[in-house]
Amino acid sequence: MTAPRTPGFALEVLAVDGHARAGVLTTPHGPVPLPTFMPVGTQGSVKTLTPDEVASTGARVVLGNTYHLWQRPGPEAIAALGGLHGFTRWPHAMLTDSGGFQAFSLAGATSSRGRGARPDARSLVTPSEDGFTFRSHLDGTKRHLSPEEAVRVQGLIGADIQMQLDVCPPGGSEQAVVEAAVAQTTRWARRALAAPRPPNQALFGIVQGGTIPALRRAHAEELAALDPGFDGLALGGFSVGEPIPRMYETLAEVAHTLDPERPRYLMGVGTPQDLLHAIGHGVDMFDCALPTRNARNGQAFTRNGKVVIKQAAYKDDPGPIDPECACAACQGGYSRAYLRHLYMAGEILVLRLLSLHNLHFYGELVGGARDAILRGEFAAYQRAALERMKAVVA
Repeated sequence: MTAPRTPGFALEVLAVDGHARAGVLTTPHGPVPLPTFMPVGTQGSVKTLTPDEVASTGARVVLGNTYHLWQRPGPEAIAALGGLHGFTRWPHAMLTDSGGFQAFSLAGATSSRGRGARPDARSLVTPSEDGFTFRSHLDGTKRHLSPEEAVRVQGLIGADIQMQLDVCPPGGSEQAVVEAAVAQTTRWARRALAAPRPPNQALFGIVQGGTIPALRRAHAEELAALDPGFDGLALGGFSVGEPIPRMYETLAEVAHTLDPERPRYLMGVGTPQDLLHAIGHGVDMFDCALPTRNARNGQAFTRNGKVVIKQAAYKDDPGPIDPECACAACQGGYSRAYLRHLYMAGEILVLRLLSLHNLHFYGELVGGARDAILRGEFAAYQRAALERMKAVVA
């Protein structure tokens, strides 16, 4: 297999426990302990939180989205203002998605896990061999996203890691549809690797294949063999409507077989349980909007299940969201009763505090997994955490 070639970018695996891995990913903006959870900052901001607050959760990579930043404020404007790091004031590593999933979702695919589409969106997107042609959801202007344009735009945006443009078939697609998506993603992978990009910006390939393990493994091997070489491999096309047990089964057969010399990234997944299962199968990196989105809906993750803060049971509750949590909301004396009051009153502060808590919970979850792998105790950590999270906090 061809080794990655991007300067300033390297993976060091420190320990392997079963298939679970602990390590460090070196980037131009600092080291990233692995496994890691990447908060989603689609528009250049993790909703409701400052960069310092996001960093306090343990996050060392934030994700931005090419589709949205391309349209507003535009990659040239971002480049002129110092790239995404200077523009957002985030000092650590950043990753940008290619925008391909947004083209997929605009085309009308739906997900049972919260990533839906506009009901009239099918008429807005025209897929072709050369990419996706669509009309902006902002102003209706015609746009075309090709593999080369995705690389160019992400180069201007300036994240440490960019993703190739891929084709993401809906969950449950027929095998012929999945095979066609794999083949086109491979063709686009070659074009992405051949396109010029900043010398210190890494590029990840995206493995497709639905819930067909043999197809996934073959695609991963094909992408890993391309020259000049991807810096990492991502598993795309999960959490798009397939049954969750089937996703776990596929990850168990596929994730640990990806090239061990490159980071393994599971895109858009997911719940705390998803992370624990996937880490056990060898995944290093995750992103998902769930922690902040659920926070805005009044839902907090805890070691013992979810707290739905609007419930009347918390009206006079003096305790914190989670007494074991080290976040500023739990350690700062904010009671469940006060948070419920803020939520019912429509105060913005509660959205900030719950977002901070949820991201901190995710940070502690992957941090605990990393420590357990280094001790050779991941299986026990995973089993205990999953057992506790079966509870639903009343």
